[in-house]
Amino acid sequence: MLRPVVTPPLLHYQETNNEKLHKIVCELLETEKGYVRRLHLLDQGFFSALLAEARAAGSFPEEVVRHIFSNISSIHQFHSGFLLPELQRRISDWNQNPRIGDVLQKVAPFLKMYGEYIKGFDRAMELINTWMEKSPRFEKVILDIQKQEVSGNLSLQHHMLEPVQRIPRYEMLLKDYLKKLPKDSPDWGDAHKALEIIFEAAQHSNAAIADMERLEKLWEVYALLGMGEEMVDPSNRLLREGPVLKISFRKNTPKEGHLFLFSNMLLYCVPRFSLTGARFLIKAQVDMEEMQVREMKDAEIPHSFLVCGTSCTLEFRAIEGAIEQSEKKSESFKAAVSSPSSEEQKVEQQELGKRAPQWIRDSLVSMCMRCGDKFNALIRRRHHCRACGQVVCWRCSDFKAALQYDSDRVNRVCRDCYAILVGQPDGPAVSERKRGILEVREGGAFPHRSLVCSFLTMIDRQGKTRGWFVIPRDEPPVLYMYQAPQDVRAQVTIPLLGYRVKELSPSDKRTFQLSQSNLLLTFLAESEELRDRWVEVISRVVDSEYPGQQRD
Repeated sequence: MLRPVVTPPLLHYQETNNEKLHKIVCELLETEKGYVRRLHLLDQGFFSALLAEARAAGSFPEEVVRHIFSNISSIHQFHSGFLLPELQRRISDWNQNPRIGDVLQKVAPFLKMYGEYIKGFDRAMELINTWMEKSPRFEKVILDIQKQEVSGNLSLQHHMLEPVQRIPRYEMLLKDYLKKLPKDSPDWGDAHKALEIIFEAAQHSNAAIADMERLEKLWEVYALLGMGEEMVDPSNRLLREGPVLKISFRKNTPKEGHLFLFSNMLLYCVPRFSLTGARFLIKAQVDMEEMQVREMKDAEIPHSFLVCGTSCTLEFRAIEGAIEQSEKKSESFKAAVSSPSSEEQKVEQQELGKRAPQWIRDSLVSMCMRCGDKFNALIRRRHHCRACGQVVCWRCSDFKAALQYDSDRVNRVCRDCYAILVGQPDGPAVSERKRGILEVREGGAFPHRSLVCSFLTMIDRQGKTRGWFVIPRDEPPVLYMYQAPQDVRAQVTIPLLGYRVKELSPSDKRTFQLSQSNLLLTFLAESEELRDRWVEVISRVVDSEYPGQQRD
């Protein structure tokens, strides 16, 4: 009886780690050989042929050819005359010296030369396409070489992409090599260092691309602005640009504009409707060294901010705020948060005249901020002090002083600023009258100096009166009513001690009342939330829950 022949199972061959390392190094060598052949085609084939044609016939500029191929000759010489021979010698001696890290570490710094090539790659592609359409001789030279067997039926553009992709290829192979290499190998340190240098070369190439993109964008913006040579700085950076609304201190209607923020300056521009040339007109420039920016936190003009320079102060609203209608259009809320603090509003004495001030908007003032007299359109008009920015009458601004921020030109200033700038402490500026009982020293608009402030409508036996109401902080519990948020003199004062506050029926959620004996005052807020805030503050004030509001 015949016994069946049992075939032993085939053993699967396992590569040793050294064989895997050798395989990776051989792949590096083979890809390097193919890469050098393509570099030779680019340098000695396309580049040389196009350069010869440009010199001989002048069909196209020689400079165009050099721009297209950049430093391809140097790259070719480095790989064919240095890197490839080094790799070949090491592979032939692999059994005696199985390492590659030292070779790559030695040659890796030279890979930074790729930055120049990669930086001009996109422009080179554009030039090739342009001149193939523009010059029949240029096109013929390229097509003739592309038909050759050495070109492999591939286009010039395809071959030119090879150097762009080569450094990432080195990085990938070396990472694979390090994964297989034992950490105690003599080649570990050199290979790891070579990977770091190759990574830096890749970053250098990426940085070169980014720098070229920056310059291209910069020149585009310079062309849009029609900037003169004295303003053009190639080392500059465009950080941000976009549409804004310019807020006027005189008018309530904002004006469309555009901001360009560079690394050395901010430009405010307005559109220029022209078919040719610059598309924007530069209206103001603020140097970065002198610029100060402050968020306004203004509900009337949300997303607004103030830009202060030495020679000008500008207030803007981001375009998102212009598109998005304010959710809180209430005037009460807007004026309360729009008013700057006294420290921000008043120019520091040592800075007075040296920097352009922030102008107080006309709509926030109904009386002179110096003497307290009411404004009117005929005999008491509004004027801005060019030194401090406050709104004053003609009598209080009938002074002239040279301002440093305006190249020492003489400007209209208020009496207080005149005394400081000219140095006449005994002059008319210091004839300060005694403060009346209806006046608050810091004015009525500053929310940081008040427990609560907003527009309210007061209803009493005389009828309805709308005004700006304030309960000052750290003063006796008094409710002041001003006609406008920045007024310095109150029209009405209501001592709050002895009053009781109550909300009305749920059907009228914006009203509350103050009552004392036979006197009843009704107030209408512009929102339910604002009404609740007033009720809470007044209740605490009359119960002396706030510091500085104690009963006598």
